[in-house]
Amino acid sequence: MIVDLALYRHGKREPGLLDLADALEAARGPDAFVWIGLHEPSDEELDSVRQEFELHELAVEDALHAHQRPKVETYGSSLFVVLKTVRYLSGTNRLEFAELQLFVGYDYVVTVRHGQSSALGGVRSRLEQRPDLLAIGPSAVLHAVMDHVIDDYLPVVDALDADLQEAVAEVFTPERTNPAEQIFDLKRNVLDFLRNTEPLSDAFAALSAQVGDLVDDRMTEYFRDAHDHLLRVVARLQSDSTLLSDALAANLANISVRQNEDMRAISAWVAIAAIPTMIGGIYGMNFEYMPELDEPWAYPTVLAVISLLCFFAYRHFRRVGWL
Repeated sequence: MIVDLALYRHGKREPGLLDLADALEAARGPDAFVWIGLHEPSDEELDSVRQEFELHELAVEDALHAHQRPKVETYGSSLFVVLKTVRYLSGTNRLEFAELQLFVGYDYVVTVRHGQSSALGGVRSRLEQRPDLLAIGPSAVLHAVMDHVIDDYLPVVDALDADLQEAVAEVFTPERTNPAEQIFDLKRNVLDFLRNTEPLSDAFAALSAQVGDLVDDRMTEYFRDAHDHLLRVVARLQSDSTLLSDALAANLANISVRQNEDMRAISAWVAIAAIPTMIGGIYGMNFEYMPELDEPWAYPTVLAVISLLCFFAYRHFRRVGWL
């Protein structure tokens, strides 16, 4: 569906409603452009937009099917930009990705949102309060949308960092827990996030090649600032990925140590139990001639010897850390 359709001239929104069939014609003239916002458009709606703005059929096909990687492609006198938005689902500790696409020409911007991607109503409102930026044209809208998407990454990275610290603390807790599944899920989330953000660096490089053409020179510093924010996000995700790999290795080592401790404890108790077993086995052989069998103190003495031997064995295993 068409969420919003507006004509901007000299950095200000023109009043009144604008029909799609008249959009491009209305944008003809100096310092004017049209911005149309679509959310999960039907094939017919997107085809109408394609015909009105003469969009390239390959870019429109990508917009219809979505599931594209972040990129910037040039089709004649227009840019096709794909961005990935992300939401953190706190109830399930999972990330949900959606797609946001932009068609940018000299006198138009078409934004296409798929799924629960970031709404752009706030971006449009903020830009309309900055006529100096809107007067620059479609490249100002492109920057505002990209900057908005990257800024939305930061709370998600913060949430992942918090989960990561909790998982790492779980690895080294005195309690006998195994957070391997939690760490693996976090690792998968971080890698998915990286896969949907790292290609944006190439997109910014592609935009730099368009400076002076489809991208206004005055927006260069703004795009550089947004790129810097993106690099910080990617650096944090790469650091998290490394730390999670180390946490998985540490958790595995911790489990191995616990297993070794369990085996030593079991072996120590088996050794202690072997003492009365051995002595009892000897006296249970029913030989006719065995020492002290006829003495009244023999049985208590044997029990005392067994107890002392078990006690000294227990003391020894305690001292060497097996118990």
